[in-house]
Amino acid sequence: MNSLEEAKAAVVEDFSMFDEWLDKYEYLIELGKKLEAFPVELKTDDRLIKGCQSRVWLDTKVEGGRLYFSADSDAIITKGIISLLIQVYSGRTAAEIGADNFDFIEKIGLKENLSPTRANGLNSMIETIRKEAEKNV
Repeated sequence: MNSLEEAKAAVVEDFSMFDEWLDKYEYLIELGKKLEAFPVELKTDDRLIKGCQSRVWLDTKVEGGRLYFSADSDAIITKGIISLLIQVYSGRTAAEIGADNFDFIEKIGLKENLSPTRANGLNSMIETIRKEAEKNV
């Protein structure tokens, strides 16, 4: 597995291939489509991320001191955003996640290119992942 910094750098590199934000949105949509199927029985209220306009479910499993995330959303771009976060943070230790500043989000310009409601949702996703890490330190 790549280091956390390598995983974040890979995302920045992937996004730098696209000049237009429309292409970056298409890339996010593709990431969402590749997200592993999320079992219907896990789509429960306790797994819903609060603060997202669309419905986003996040499940966390801890194995061998590492957190593994799976998720789903009823909105395709939001599904791509959570997929991006899972790509970077799933399989990391709670300490790694807790110490990270999620700076790759700024580097790719994601927040500035989302609607205010989607940007709030992104913040909620990040905070939920951080809280999951805090619970498992």
